[in-house]
Amino acid sequence: MIAAVTFLAIGPWQIAIVVMVVLLLFGGKKIPELMRGLGSGIKEFKDASKEDEQLEENKDN
Repeated sequence: MIAAVTFLAIGPWQIAIVVMVVLLLFGGKKIPELMRGLGSGIKEFKDASKEDEQLEENKDN
């Protein structure tokens, strides 16, 4: 059980390796565009979940 938790722990070296791989794959110019797309996707998801909650509240009333 302890080995599974240790395996899932993310340290600074793992983060650095992921950042380097992303830079190599996409390049420095594409990353801001990818982050904008990710941000807009998260915003749309939040808006949709708020609309869903409002629909649920209206059904209850």
